[in-house]
Amino acid sequence: MKIVIASDHRGIKRKEEIINHLKKRNIEVEDLGPNTEESVDYPVYAFKLCNEICNKNADLGILLCGTGIGMSIAANKVKGIRCAKVTNVNDTVLTRQHNNANVIALSANESLFKTKKIVNAFIDTEFSNDERHIRRIEMLENHDC
Repeated sequence: MKIVIASDHRGIKRKEEIINHLKKRNIEVEDLGPNTEESVDYPVYAFKLCNEICNKNADLGILLCGTGIGMSIAANKVKGIRCAKVTNVNDTVLTRQHNNANVIALSANESLFKTKKIVNAFIDTEFSNDERHIRRIEMLENHDC
């Protein structure tokens, strides 16, 4: 399994902590930036990460910003991405089981302990493959404005 991770300037420190956590779990992880705390435009990094998922260069993605909201909005603009802004383990498990989320967006302001639990749940939970969830995901994938 390969995970890609990106943030804005507010998520740099937490991103590095998550990378270390993933490496301790022997999970391949690629940091897509940024690498400084200089102000950046979060959509640039959200799109960069989503392109890696869409091009099948990674299995799952993790985005971080101050709240996770901006990153989730940007990510969901990319066809084929199902990004959930999650705040707890239960939300994370359900979005993997029911929505087959391939990206999560996190707040850089949550505790590291809580963030690690969410990341573990994201990686360790499988999609249910339930017919109703497949049907709903197909509806999302086939909708155009």
